[in-house]
Amino acid sequence: MRKRPAAILALSMLIGSMLFPGIAAAVDAPINVNVNMARILRINASAATVIVGNPGIADVLIQDPQTLVLTGKSYGQTNLIVLDSEGQPIADTIIEVVQMQAGTLTVFQGQSRTSLACAPICQSTVTMGDDASFTSQAVASSQIVQSIGER
Repeated sequence: MRKRPAAILALSMLIGSMLFPGIAAAVDAPINVNVNMARILRINASAATVIVGNPGIADVLIQDPQTLVLTGKSYGQTNLIVLDSEGQPIADTIIEVVQMQAGTLTVFQGQSRTSLACAPICQSTVTMGDDASFTSQAVASSQIVQSIGER
């Protein structure tokens, strides 16, 4: 493991404390969010700009200058950079978007995979990596239900 200068370690801890005030953050620990879910991040400095390395993985909105809303869009890792009104960095950290495990069931039939959300009754859910025909049927069913509700 390579050694890091004390200034970088101190900056990492400062970033962790800005994103999670009152919580001792581990150095280099990514911020986790579930796919298709949102999470509130509170920071101690006023954010003017947020940059997400790969907006296909996560999205971040500034709710107010010290409150960010992080939304997981697709599995994977990307980075988040937060700048103040003068363009100075407030934070630069890793975002990790993961699949929520609680209440989900994955069914394998040969090479075909399907996913169900079970809370408490199991229903089809669209999850990346599922069989394409299963996903198409689940989306079509959802669209039918939505169109009935709009009448």
